[in-house]
Amino acid sequence: MNKRRAQYAAAVLSVGALALSACSSGGGGGPSGGSNSSGASPTAVQAKVQEITVGTAADSKGPALAVSGAKQGGTVHDLEQSGINHLDPAQAYVNQEQVIGQLFSRQLTNYKIDPATGKTVLVGDLATDAGTSSDGGKTWTYHLKDGLKWEDGTPITSDQVKYGIERLYSSFETAGPQYLQVWLSGENFRKVYQGPQKGKELPDSVIATPDSKTVVFHFLKPHADAPYAMALSGSGPILKSKDTGPKYDTAPFSDGPYKIASYQAGKALELVRNTQWDPNSDPIRNAYPNKWDIQLGIDQDSLTQRLQASSGDDKNSLALVASASPTQTSVIAGDASLKPRLVNEVQPFVDVFNINVTRVKDVRVRKAIEYAFPLQQVQTALGGPTQGDLGTNLIGPTVAGFKPADPFGKLTKPTGDPEKAKELLKEAGVTNLKLTYAYSNTPRWQNVATTLKNAFAKAGITLNATPIDSTQYYTLIGKVNNPYDMYRTGWGADWPNASTVIPPTQDGRLVADDDPDYSHLNDPHVNSEIDRINNIADLTQQTAEWQKLAEYIEGNDVPSVPYLYDKYYNVYGNGLGGVSYNSPLGTLSPNTVFVK
Repeated sequence: MNKRRAQYAAAVLSVGALALSACSSGGGGGPSGGSNSSGASPTAVQAKVQEITVGTAADSKGPALAVSGAKQGGTVHDLEQSGINHLDPAQAYVNQEQVIGQLFSRQLTNYKIDPATGKTVLVGDLATDAGTSSDGGKTWTYHLKDGLKWEDGTPITSDQVKYGIERLYSSFETAGPQYLQVWLSGENFRKVYQGPQKGKELPDSVIATPDSKTVVFHFLKPHADAPYAMALSGSGPILKSKDTGPKYDTAPFSDGPYKIASYQAGKALELVRNTQWDPNSDPIRNAYPNKWDIQLGIDQDSLTQRLQASSGDDKNSLALVASASPTQTSVIAGDASLKPRLVNEVQPFVDVFNINVTRVKDVRVRKAIEYAFPLQQVQTALGGPTQGDLGTNLIGPTVAGFKPADPFGKLTKPTGDPEKAKELLKEAGVTNLKLTYAYSNTPRWQNVATTLKNAFAKAGITLNATPIDSTQYYTLIGKVNNPYDMYRTGWGADWPNASTVIPPTQDGRLVADDDPDYSHLNDPHVNSEIDRINNIADLTQQTAEWQKLAEYIEGNDVPSVPYLYDKYYNVYGNGLGGVSYNSPLGTLSPNTVFVK
């Protein structure tokens, strides 16, 4: 199935751009309890496993926790480097789309985050709680809260939730999460059901709505993590009379605290208050500002400089998703006056260089690539530690079950071990190895290409660097029969369980064009282990098993070179308070922000 990527990873513009621990407090309204508040270097952020508990019905009641000193009113300006690909909640999978969508779209569940402590609890959003399971975890029941309404005052009902799920099966809904469809109808779910457009419904044996406020999901197999899947975009209702099919992607109807006033694709999105939203039903969103002015397509250098200067409207500006330009991070780090409004967070995204195992078949050659790869030089070429920490695990350090793993001693020799690489190539009987490396044709990745060519040459490997237009990058490397030996991708957990990392990226049975197993790994042992671990009902046990499998894959199959755990690193305008961090999405949270 498809998978959430960091926005800049999807656009192939940078690492550390969109997708976990807290830093600056300092009286500036920033997240508290992190490294900067203790006077540490602004890049020295300690990654922490996301500790998310499942809340009770009481936790799911609104209103949201009040933010100290918060005021109602004013306009917040969000400055973003990238445009928005999808506004339709069912299509939103990139974290930029998901976090902006929280302003006008609600799901059955969501994350309640204490802005002061960062404590995160999964609670009912539209639902009265995080869900009740039966039938060994195959059946999940949700009850809707009282008084829920659409922006025109129409009551929200269970049949609208069912319609929203049915709509996920439609042929034009290709970009969003697919967990629910697959869990309900199997991998070939579109052969089972093609969507509600012709009046056909899913039977009650799949989704039942016994009354106007109850939704019952009947999955094919047990899924203990269903409450987390219900927090993804697309689990919420759609009002059938407002469904415009593919056109809904540019003009969705609101059930959140804001509604869309205007939208210019790639340029601007204006959100104004939805007066039908009831804060007493919402434990997540404070919705302090009257308006959100979201500006898109802004040059990263300009964006960062505007936030630093904090003049005019920019004093009430932030970047929910866009990290600071690498050219500006040293400036930010060296300016003590910016410290109170600096956010420095490890994200749930891991960046890797995939090795195409259908072309590079000898595992000894793949190990040689691993040893030759210069972690530290690539990190420097990308902008240094503010862009991300050196990473050697397929699972990120914020995901449950994470344990440090470094099978090739990369952290001991972060600049690479060309002599060891030469030994492995000799053992494999390979001389004059030539590899084709595809990269996004931007200055940043051109710089990385040069860095890699120089490092690989020391190991006797000739790297033929092939530039690809950035807008076509994922399309071209996503082809099963692509002509490249190595290329870079990024991946993030949908919730803090590696069930959303290892199966989608390492299951060889899913290999197809655009499938996220970009290395084309198809190891029967790995495939069978994925099935075994997925059937473990205890999530704590399951997470430990995913880590073991990740270590096996990286140490034995070597389908990729993990190299960076991404970071969010940027400042915000000094006219804002309540700026907090959303660790599951790896972005700033719009829910607690206020204009001073």
